[in-house]
Amino acid sequence: VDAQIEKFQATDPDTVVQPIKEGDKEVRFGFINIHYYAAAATLYGDEVKGGYEYDGKAYDFKNDHVEGFNTCLGCHNPHTTEVKVEQCALCHEGVKTAEDLKSIRMISSAPDYDGDGDVKEGMAGEIEGLQAALYTAIQAYAKEVAGLAIVYDSAAYPYFFADADGDGKGDTSDKGPVAYSNWTPRLLKAAYNYQLSVKDPGAYAHGNKYIVQLLYDSIEDLNTKLSTPVDMSKMHRDDAGHFAGNTEAFRHWDAEEGNVPGACAKCHTATGLPQFLKEGTNITNHASNGFQCSTCHNEASWPARYEVNSVTFPSGAKLTFGEKVDANLCLLCHQGRESTVSVNNALKGLDEDTPSDKIRFRNIHYFAAGATLFGKDAQGIYQYEGKEYAGQFMHEGNLNKCTDCHDSHTLEVKVAACTGCHGVDDPEKIRLSLKEDYDGDGDATEGLAGEIETYQEKLYAAIQAYARDVAGVGIVYNPVAYPYFFADADGDGKADTSDKGLVAYASWTPRLLKAAYNYQYAMKDPGGYTHNPRYVLQAMYDSILDLKAKVPSIDTTGLVRP
Repeated sequence: VDAQIEKFQATDPDTVVQPIKEGDKEVRFGFINIHYYAAAATLYGDEVKGGYEYDGKAYDFKNDHVEGFNTCLGCHNPHTTEVKVEQCALCHEGVKTAEDLKSIRMISSAPDYDGDGDVKEGMAGEIEGLQAALYTAIQAYAKEVAGLAIVYDSAAYPYFFADADGDGKGDTSDKGPVAYSNWTPRLLKAAYNYQLSVKDPGAYAHGNKYIVQLLYDSIEDLNTKLSTPVDMSKMHRDDAGHFAGNTEAFRHWDAEEGNVPGACAKCHTATGLPQFLKEGTNITNHASNGFQCSTCHNEASWPARYEVNSVTFPSGAKLTFGEKVDANLCLLCHQGRESTVSVNNALKGLDEDTPSDKIRFRNIHYFAAGATLFGKDAQGIYQYEGKEYAGQFMHEGNLNKCTDCHDSHTLEVKVAACTGCHGVDDPEKIRLSLKEDYDGDGDATEGLAGEIETYQEKLYAAIQAYARDVAGVGIVYNPVAYPYFFADADGDGKADTSDKGLVAYASWTPRLLKAAYNYQYAMKDPGGYTHNPRYVLQAMYDSILDLKAKVPSIDTTGLVRP
């Protein structure tokens, strides 16, 4: 598709592309057809890029089914090509015929992709809903932007036909049906994806998430030019965290031939956690398209989850919610990768305020909610010597474990469990028993999320002041670019760059590292305000005061330590 656009030098995505001359021949910019039953392209998704993938978007990789049903021959008779329905029925209740397969919807498919309000229908229904929406968008765009109405016929080549009189039927001439001719690059991309979705009638099983993403993106792209865009307000493109196979958490290693190193495999592959529980360690695992049921559920005693009695945190602490409690599984990954212990070990023997090339930034990693929850017992945040810190946060009643407050599959917060007692429709508004104005902004009624947010701003300002006045090189933070902290030698508030890209911050002192570590910690647990707000606020307060010891101008007016 891109090659044809480039060949015709069609730089404007919304201008009808005119024919070009190749010798004595006139060549037209036409529809490009994926052809029939491209099931392997659907199955392998972004690995083979059979669909038209839009710039800046991430797509699902191979749709991994359970072992034994991961290949064409695992599901189809090689001679008749019929689906082995009786094999599907072993796991999928209610399946008796091939038609019944269209009703299958796994627990990993929680969102309402097509926005019709039905999250019980099979993935075939979700795809059909998106197909209908995309066809509507294609027809609206063709008429409004390309200047010629369009109709589709799945059984007649070249599939898309002109409808100049707008009667909803393809125009005809003495030579037969009139092929659509007012193609623009934007229209071609969307029509290509529509055809792909139609020509793999088993896409709902082969690679349904990939098809959903292609259809969604095509609608979204056409909408940018429609006076009355297709309503996408209730549609969803991506899955929830553990099953979002197109996200950085699972796609980071694709450039490395899909091999996830042992240090990352436990939490970033579908097979890593079972391997860790069996062997006590991890080796390289192949990248996966999100988690599978067998990541947390023990296949040997299906559907029971793996039993974990206690979990060792990076600090060395062994912690637990209780013997064989399911939420212990969550702690295996949501514990961070650093701690007070590892930071102190990295800084041994170094002068507190002298930059050293022996120091590199220590990153807690993402969503260390378990470490936040257990507070001083886990030592996930950098805890300053001589200070007291909050321990495990204990909520009243039965809301003390990960799965008490989060759906174990979608990860969504069970807001209804909060509203009953707190009387708010947004957990960020919850205050609990912490009554003082901790951040000094004059508002002692805002949610604890607000208190933490202001503390983050004040800590960042203190970090920048110390870096400039003591370490001697300005610093800036970028939450989405590794290693997060970058040099700002010219003080323009932007990261310095070289021919190799952004310049990582290198003038670390022990005092600066501790504060930056805690800042990153607070940023990377966005639920810290409910997991253990006292603990998070205490650590940021101590970080600010520690920096102020060397930079008296740092403003701590009104700050209170819980």
